[in-house]
Amino acid sequence: MVEFLDLPDGHTEADLHHGLLARLKAFLIELGRDFCFVGSEYPVQVGGRDFEIDLLFFHRGLNCLVAIELKVDRFEPEYLGKLEFYLEALDRDHRKPHENPAMGVLLCASKDSEVVEYALSRSLSPALIAEYQTQLPDKEMLAAKLHELYALNAPDQATSKEEAAKLDAAIDANLREPGYGG
Repeated sequence: MVEFLDLPDGHTEADLHHGLLARLKAFLIELGRDFCFVGSEYPVQVGGRDFEIDLLFFHRGLNCLVAIELKVDRFEPEYLGKLEFYLEALDRDHRKPHENPAMGVLLCASKDSEVVEYALSRSLSPALIAEYQTQLPDKEMLAAKLHELYALNAPDQATSKEEAAKLDAAIDANLREPGYGG
């Protein structure tokens, strides 16, 4: 979720990139623990040519560099080739001997799961294709999904009406928390 960036419809990759840098702390919180910022438009040189990785992080727990490429349109298979090229450059020229191989994240506005599956099927690189959303989902839809998830994860447990009411109240209370934009 990158709703904290307040991106306009039709935003560009530069808008997304600059927004993430301006709100780096919030972005790191969204990524999770152990991510350390290394650089933006991180330079790599291959064969006398200069290239730039949109965002580069180091993950302390995984002990590896994590390259993030930003795309404001849907996933295209050729994006994976570019990301794999960057991972190879990082491993050959930037990785320290004690570190694990670099990982990549391709952050796209949308993706077709079948296209992603085909693109990743022969890939040996550790890469993740992820979608970003500029707005939180509607509160009612999110509440319905949470109820559905709970029902799927606890189908064998006999849930009393009282327990179900407590769960409904907890979900509704969480959705009323400040900062929820739905």
